[in-house]
Amino acid sequence: MSSQAIRTASTVEKPSFKLALEYDHVTMLLYLTLVCIGLVMVASASIGIADQQTQDPFYFAKRQFLRILMSLVLMWFACKIPLGLWKNNGMVLMLGSIILLAGVLIPGVGHTVNGSTRWLNFGLFTFQVSEVAKLFLIIYLSGYLIRRGDEVQTNTMGFIKPMLILAVASGLLVMEPDFGAAAVLLMTGLGLMFLGGVRFGQFVLFVIGTLCIMVLLAVSSPYRLARITSFIDPWADPFNSGFQLTQSLIAIGSGGWFGSGLGGSIQKLFYLPEAHTDFMFAIFAEEFGFIGQIGLISLFALFAWRCFAIAKMALQKEQAFGAYLAYGVGLLITLQAAINIGVNMGALPTKGLTLPFISYGGNSILSMSFAVGLVLRVYYECQVGESIKGVRRRARVRA
Repeated sequence: MSSQAIRTASTVEKPSFKLALEYDHVTMLLYLTLVCIGLVMVASASIGIADQQTQDPFYFAKRQFLRILMSLVLMWFACKIPLGLWKNNGMVLMLGSIILLAGVLIPGVGHTVNGSTRWLNFGLFTFQVSEVAKLFLIIYLSGYLIRRGDEVQTNTMGFIKPMLILAVASGLLVMEPDFGAAAVLLMTGLGLMFLGGVRFGQFVLFVIGTLCIMVLLAVSSPYRLARITSFIDPWADPFNSGFQLTQSLIAIGSGGWFGSGLGGSIQKLFYLPEAHTDFMFAIFAEEFGFIGQIGLISLFALFAWRCFAIAKMALQKEQAFGAYLAYGVGLLITLQAAINIGVNMGALPTKGLTLPFISYGGNSILSMSFAVGLVLRVYYECQVGESIKGVRRRARVRA
C-alpha cells in the first residue's frame, strides 16, 4: 500500500475516531442514576441524626455530594489509563494489597472504629484499605487468567496458586474483622476463576472447603456467632442482639406496596442504627415500598448485565484482560449489593457492607466509581480497536 493511500485513508476516517472516543452511555446512565438515588436517600435517612449531632440536617448529604464530585474525577481518571498499565502491574498491585491489609493490623498504624480496625488515619480523612484491595486483587486475577489461562484449565496448581493469595487476603480481612469484605472477595475471585475455565470438580471442592472454613470461623468467634444467632431469630432478643435487624424488618414491612413517600420514614428517627450507611436499603424500602425495591434491584441487575455485555464484547474483540476485568467489577458490585440487601431483609447475617453507590461513605463510593471507570475504559478500548481495524481495512481497499 502506498504512503499516499495511507494518508488519504487516515484523513477520510478521522471523524470515525470521534465516535470511538465515546464511552458507554448505558453504564454511565445506570451509574449516575444509582448515585443520584444514593444522594437523595443519604439526605433523607441522615436528616435526624445529622441535626442532632451537628445542628445541620444536611451535614452528611453535603459531605456525600462532595465525595460524588471526587468520585466523578476519579472515574474520569480511570477512564484515561490504558488497560495495559493495569495488566502489566497486576503482581505489584497484588503485593501492595497484601501489604496494606497486613499494615492496617499493626498496632498504632490501623484506625479502629466500633471494634474493627479497617482504616488508615491520615488526619483529614480515613482510608479503608479493603476497598482498594478488592479492586487490586481483581486486576491481578484478570491478568493471571491471561498469563496462566491454559494452566488454570488443565493443572490443579494453576487454580490453587491464585486461590492461596485470595485466602491470605481474606484471612487478613477476617482479622480486622471484616467478614463481609472477605466473603465478597472470595466469591468474586471464585466467579472469575469459574469464568476462566477452571475444571468444575476442582471448583466445587474449593467452594465446599471455603464454606466449611467460613462456618468454622463464624462459630469460633463469639462476636460472629452472636450475629448468626440473632440473624436466625432476631425476635428472640429484639432489644439487644436482634435490635438492628428487627428495626430493619419493621422498616421494610412498613413500606407496603408504595411506601410512605420520600422523607416519610419513621425508623430513621433514631430507631434503626446506621440507617444512612449499612441499612440504607431498609429506609429506601420504607419510603418507596415494594415497587421501589423492585426498581432499585432492577437497576443493579441492569448494571450487572451491562458489565457482562461489555465483557462479552471484549472477548469478541480478543481483549481478554478487559473482559475479565469487566466481569470482575460486575461480580464485585452486584455481589456486594446482593449481600447488603440480603442483610437488610434478614436473609443473611449482618456483615457491615455498604450498598454500592447508595450508602453514605467516602471510601465505598470512591472505589466503586473507580471500578466503573475501569469498565468504561474496557468499552472504550474495544471501540477504538474496532475503529482502527476499520481504518486499516478500508485503507487497504483504497490502495
